[in-house]
Amino acid sequence: MARPADPERRARMLAAAADYVLEHGLAGLSLRPLASALGTSTRMLLYDFSSKEELIMAVLTEIRRREAAMLAGHAGAAGASGPELVQAVWDWASSAERGPFMRLFFEVYIDAAAHSGTYSQLGQAMVTEWLDQFGTALAGSPADAADAASATLVIAVLRGLLLDRLSTGDAERTDRALELFARLIAGR
Repeated sequence: MARPADPERRARMLAAAADYVLEHGLAGLSLRPLASALGTSTRMLLYDFSSKEELIMAVLTEIRRREAAMLAGHAGAAGASGPELVQAVWDWASSAERGPFMRLFFEVYIDAAAHSGTYSQLGQAMVTEWLDQFGTALAGSPADAADAASATLVIAVLRGLLLDRLSTGDAERTDRALELFARLIAGR
């Protein structure tokens, strides 16, 4: 008779695996070094998650849950709209403590674009999750809420500036570019 699954152990392993992935990324992730870092065996990881793919999807879901909780707790974004929301999200996303999340975001996002199937649903969700939030916040009237073009532009600018900042480390220039973009939105 097989031993029943231990949900508490699985939750601990998931939390620790999420921390590991945030620190090391997904590229070249191997179960043996991961298990060693978590103080367990590959056999136990596979017992808890049944496959490497299921483990990775659970880890990415956990990381997205953490990110959503952090954003929800960010006072600057609560109740903000238009340029204020863009600035609040930028302040949150570009902070040093968010660096591991953003690096992982771009790793998954680029992989989803390069390899259909691997993370394609996750990559799509990372974009579409923001469309409704920004679409509603930027809408000039209820009729504008259905138009996702403004929200798409905001997401693209934020994403591009974040990628630029992560690649170059140039916080001053990217902050100034975001401030200019927020002023452009305010003047539309």
